[in-house]
Amino acid sequence: MKIVVMLAVLLSSTQVAADIYKFVDTDGRIYYTDEPRNKLYKCIIKTPPPPPPGQFSFKYDAIKSHPFTGSNKKKFADLIEQAAYKHQVDAKLVHAVIQTESAYNADAQSPKGAVGLMQLMPDTAKRFGVIDRNDPDQNVDGGIRYLKHLIALFNPNIDLALAAYNAGENAVMRNNNTIPPYPETQNYVKQVLALYRQ
Repeated sequence: MKIVVMLAVLLSSTQVAADIYKFVDTDGRIYYTDEPRNKLYKCIIKTPPPPPPGQFSFKYDAIKSHPFTGSNKKKFADLIEQAAYKHQVDAKLVHAVIQTESAYNADAQSPKGAVGLMQLMPDTAKRFGVIDRNDPDQNVDGGIRYLKHLIALFNPNIDLALAAYNAGENAVMRNNNTIPPYPETQNYVKQVLALYRQ
């Protein structure tokens, strides 16, 4: 089944900022909006809207052309390439994870406590030597080291490594080394792989 994820960004000339919120419904569909309907929406981007004002609507597989993503992707491209090369992880896969996790927003924070480009949780950051999760260099380095660990752990199954990045390696192991039956995790894996294989 094709995953259709809509990104609705409503901008007006009077707005000074357009925070972007993310919501995952019970079927695992992911929605993006600047006007959250309830507290289940998580703020993932806090940044001023780009000119010109207008209304945008994207499928998830077109999020790479989202105006917030483009400039930030260029900004962090060298950092990502260098860290990926350093740890011998495919840079394209790292980009796919970052795009899915934070849309290249270094200030992204989730209600669960995940922070930064690679959305590191406190325990994961500590485990991989990250002192300041808000520092893009440390965040990307720690996130890539974690991703490399998961790839080695579930080798050669990249699907399981990505599922573990989203839901935790223990969740994958508890489900007999299969993708956990969480719609968000299942769609997360499909979304990252779709971006990776483009």
